Amino acid sequence: MIPGIGTVVNVATVLLGSTLGVLLGNRLPVRTRDVVTDGLGLVTLLIAGTSAMAVLDDTLADDVGSDAPMLIVLGSLLIGGIVGSLLRLESRVESLGGWLQTRLAGSSDSADRHRFIEGFVVSSLVFCTGPLTILGSLNDGLGNGADQLYLKAALDGFAAIAFAASFGWGVAASAVTVVVVQGSLTLVGLGLGDVLPDAHLAAITATGGLLLVGVALRLLRVREIPVADLLPALLVAPLLVQLAAALH
Repeated sequence: MIPGIGTVVNVATVLLGSTLGVLLGNRLPVRTRDVVTDGLGLVTLLIAGTSAMAVLDDTLADDVGSDAPMLIVLGSLLIGGIVGSLLRLESRVESLGGWLQTRLAGSSDSADRHRFIEGFVVSSLVFCTGPLTILGSLNDGLGNGADQLYLKAALDGFAAIAFAASFGWGVAASAVTVVVVQGSLTLVGLGLGDVLPDAHLAAITATGGLLLVGVALRLLRVREIPVADLLPALLVAPLLVQLAAALH
């Protein structure tokens, strides 16, 4: 199996789903597209809750103690949020979305630009913060097969249809983020001798679940949480697990 083939398939399903969603969305009234977005927000909230429950994982508790998992997730979000805000990740992601909108869509209308950027940011976060992204890409690089990425590709394809029906071509542009994030993780997998320990993955999954809660709140138009600023939390989580395990 050629490393990276899973990401190639994932990008293809995102682009195909986005194209179908744009074709469908252009035929739907604004009210219907808003309802679709609300539905996506609720489903994202469900996925987020399921992922966040990994904080109760027995393996994580065994490694760091029963009281530490919640503190690890909290510490990851606080430290990651500070780092991300200092690096201005949210504004950088939005700037990238604006640049792609200019290059790909070419429209100067402010409403179209906002819709494109929102579609790009939200889709990028949804497609790249789940556990399948991390574990699937690492396993692909390790030569263990791309089955997990194939499953993720199918899920992302259907999600892209729904997202693009509401946000348009900005969703297709998120394929760039998928290439960068999953491609980088696949390269990391090539250099590793084994996958992440279960406890580390549980901490990443729980932290990623809370980030998806932030995405869901954006979709539901409850609050514009700068989720991209919190992305470093996914890197901080396994480091805190390692530290807590050493002290346990």
